[in-house]
Amino acid sequence: MNQWKRVCQLSDILPETGVCALVEGEQVALFRPYHDEQIYALSNIDPFFDASVLSRGLIAEHHNELWITSPLKKQHFRLTDGYCLEDESRSIAHFDTRIEGGFVYVKA
Repeated sequence: MNQWKRVCQLSDILPETGVCALVEGEQVALFRPYHDEQIYALSNIDPFFDASVLSRGLIAEHHNELWITSPLKKQHFRLTDGYCLEDESRSIAHFDTRIEGGFVYVKA
């Protein structure tokens, strides 16, 4: 574990969207905010419903931080670390990412 895994091309993730990828058997949601060249990676599982939906959430800004809003009940998860705004006990896993040669890598 803790190795960089090539997941997709950067161009596979349109700005302001998320996609889901299977990384080492785990569903990882990858997000590409418009104004940021960074790719963020969080668990794709909504901890309130145990549903694989977070990659379909909306990217939002709140207090100068980026969040993903769950498409189910609209809970917010901070893109930098998976912290849940509404209930910190429901925070989710986050993964380090890097972009190299036009490809997205996730540390898993």
